[in-house]
Amino acid sequence: MGKVAFVFPGQGSQTVGMGKESAEQNETVQSYFNRADERLGTALSKVIFEGPQEELTLTTNAQPALLTTSSAFLARLLEEGINPDYTAGHSLGEYSALVASGAVSFEDAVYAVRKRGEFMEEAVPAGEGTMAAILGMDRDVLQAITESVTNEGNSVQLANLNSPGQIVISGTAKGVEIASGRAKEEGAKRAIPLQVSGPFHSELMKPAANKFLGVLDEITINNASSPVIANVTAAPVTEAEEIKRLLVEQLYSPVLWEDTVKKLLELGVDTFVEVGPGKVLSGLIKKVNRRVNTFSVQDEASLSETIAKLKAMKEDA
Repeated sequence: MGKVAFVFPGQGSQTVGMGKESAEQNETVQSYFNRADERLGTALSKVIFEGPQEELTLTTNAQPALLTTSSAFLARLLEEGINPDYTAGHSLGEYSALVASGAVSFEDAVYAVRKRGEFMEEAVPAGEGTMAAILGMDRDVLQAITESVTNEGNSVQLANLNSPGQIVISGTAKGVEIASGRAKEEGAKRAIPLQVSGPFHSELMKPAANKFLGVLDEITINNASSPVIANVTAAPVTEAEEIKRLLVEQLYSPVLWEDTVKKLLELGVDTFVEVGPGKVLSGLIKKVNRRVNTFSVQDEASLSETIAKLKAMKEDA
């Protein structure tokens, strides 16, 4: 058995009721939802367990909700002696990865991502910015399109480089619309507008990044005990100061997810455990390399199955 990476999903993977069954059956899991409520001073767990979906989907709720759910399942894996060699997370998921690697405490992380969500919501008035997924286009061609549209006065950038042929662009509503049209003219298979509340990971998020630096000054960031592959660089990071700098840059920089997966493969990872709701990252990982092992931990059944299989793989190794 090669090395193991824990990967953590980002915004969009949230569903009403996530973690509820596990919280009812397990005190460790329940304790995370309690700790989140306490640190934020609100009944976040009620929104997670009961909804409504519209309320859970608000950036300010979705971010701490996903972090809490992922951290609770992470705690169960660690209790079973299953530890990652590396961690990584998609955008918001990077904070769960930092909790997993001991760089940030759960309480500090849940507070930081609530603030991050608030600042992201405030950065651009509703309706002025958006995102779209461009399918079946080379990143260099799309990069050239977004640069020319931006130079013409309608800001748009590459936001998520998810897997071969799946790239999300982000910017002003006009910029995204023009770039989507040009991408299709130049051979993209599809351009799909995303239901998001803002132009995340674009230059328009710089005001949020400036405010967010103040939040990161309030919390404690330690050196990571296991390397985290950063979204901004797709390279391992362990130093506290570098972690902090990259978290600020992450708000307005592209998420290099495909490159992150390739870096983990290069480092000898052959087993990826997606910790938290959904299987989005497992799907993206398989598009990069379909031979690797992927596991998804999102409820009691998948948790038990993953623990059993990982322990068996360890014994066989």
